[in-house]
Amino acid sequence: MPAACDSRVPGAATAATPGDAAGIAAGIAAAAPARIDRQFIASHQIIERYLSGRLPLKGAQEFERFCREHPELLDEIGLSEHIHAALRLLESGGRTPPWEERPKRWWEKLLNLPVMAGLAGLCVVLAATTLVSAGRLSAQHRRADSLTRRLAAQPLNAPETTRSITLIPSRTAPMRQSLATIGGANAQMDDLKIDLSWAKFASYRVSIDRIGQGRVAVLRGLQRDSNGDLRIDLNSSALGPGDYQLSIDGLSWRGNPVAQAWATITIVH
Repeated sequence: MPAACDSRVPGAATAATPGDAAGIAAGIAAAAPARIDRQFIASHQIIERYLSGRLPLKGAQEFERFCREHPELLDEIGLSEHIHAALRLLESGGRTPPWEERPKRWWEKLLNLPVMAGLAGLCVVLAATTLVSAGRLSAQHRRADSLTRRLAAQPLNAPETTRSITLIPSRTAPMRQSLATIGGANAQMDDLKIDLSWAKFASYRVSIDRIGQGRVAVLRGLQRDSNGDLRIDLNSSALGPGDYQLSIDGLSWRGNPVAQAWATITIVH
């Protein structure tokens, strides 16, 4: 053994400091193959350093070369036992052996070819659906804008005829049944006579609501004629087709509304 090696081997293995790494590599390279033995390897912890990757590159190459030339050394130093012990440690720690494939994480599974192909197909389908929906929505917006402009620009038609209609409203609750149908192919002026001969108020308010949509108009301060009828003259082209509910409220001397009667009419064009 070289002198440097003999001074470090008192008969038991000792750990070399990081500063001795270069000396160990030089010792392995300078020693003759016949003089490298189990005592040298054990005293410098060559096996432990080699397996942990702490052995310098030159020293690792010399150790590998020596093992190729003296394969019986592998049995002498108990390399198989070291490997089996390391595998038992891996198994105890829940790690897979080096030759087994490591379990893939969820995001790694998503990167395989079939899944990527499926995701690409799904993206294509979603893109096509989005384009079709956008096209339909754009067409609906254009149609709505056209109808809005048409409604805003459409003038009232001059009535060609005049008709008088008497309505007997309900005194108990709003009614769904229409009392009269107004309009037709030609516009007409309808004189609505709402019978309130039984009511006790001098002034009334009439609210007109399109059923299922919203309020159209509110007429305030209406008074009955000598026959007790509340009269409203209506151009049939002023309102769109549909059912309209008329709510009649009596106004107290303070102007507070008090529900009196309800009537429903239908307008057609």
